[in-house]
Amino acid sequence: MITLRLDSKLEQDIKNTANILGVTKSELIRKSVENYLIKLSKPSPWELGQKYFGKYSSKESDSSVNMKQILKAKIKAK
Repeated sequence: MITLRLDSKLEQDIKNTANILGVTKSELIRKSVENYLIKLSKPSPWELGQKYFGKYSSKESDSSVNMKQILKAKIKAK
């Protein structure tokens, strides 16, 4: 069991939210902490794709800045 001290505004927000959802304050807090811990344990999108970022390159370091000119040149080349 854990005792938790909350400021009055947060406690009132929890009480109001629990009433709206039809659950007890304890259940709301328990589920909130559980969801927070689950979220922390999942890798972020960055961590999931990190090995792919920068792996393939167009060899043009300014392609995002000069996209319009590059696109026009490719269209004219056809």
